[in-house]
Formats: sequence, C-alpha cells, structure tokens
Amino acid sequence: MLHNYLFLSAIIFSIGLYGVLSKKNAITILMCVELMLNSINISAVAFSRYVFNPYYLTDGNLQSLLTGQILSMFVIAVAAAEVAIGVAILVAVYQNRQTAYVTDGNKLKY
Repeated sequence: MLHNYLFLSAIIFSIGLYGVLSKKNAITILMCVELMLNSINISAVAFSRYVFNPYYLTDGNLQSLLTGQILSMFVIAVAAAEVAIGVAILVAVYQNRQTAYVTDGNKLKY
C-alpha cells in the first residue's frame, strides 16, 4: 500500500535530516544527504505506481507509468554530481586543514 512506502520514506528522510543537522563530519553529512535523496526517490516511485496503476490504464500509455522512475534517475544523477563535488571540496579542505569537520570551516577565510 502507498502509506507503507510513504511511512518508510518519511522515516529515512527524518534519519537523514537528523544526521545533517547534528553531525560534524562532512562525509557523514554527505551520506545523510544521500539518505534524504533516496527517500525522495522512494516516495516518487510509490506515487507514480499508485497514481498511474497499470491495471487501470485504458489507453495503454506507458510513458505516464514511468514518470516516478524517470524522476528518480534524474535525482540519482544529481546526487552523483553532488557527491563528486562535495568529496572534491572535502579533499581540498582536508589538505589545507587536516580535518573533515564542518565546524572548522569558518577558519577558511583567514
């Protein structure tokens, strides 16, 4: 049922949001952002499957059935780019400061 997937998505999103707001390590924050994006993927596919149920399609339009899956592919591509840029910035900061904590980021301006 739809509410089971939405409940799972809300739990995963809450875990990711808690990690982003409470952790200090930049790698952990990036992983929590990935959790949040994956929860969005779960809800998009669940809504797509629920709204465009293939058993009730009268015109046989497969494109409307794959809307959530296509959106999920775009989110996965954006997440991969976000991780690549985030890790590159993290490596550059680590080379200068020898720390991966985001609380030490205010020292970068000096």
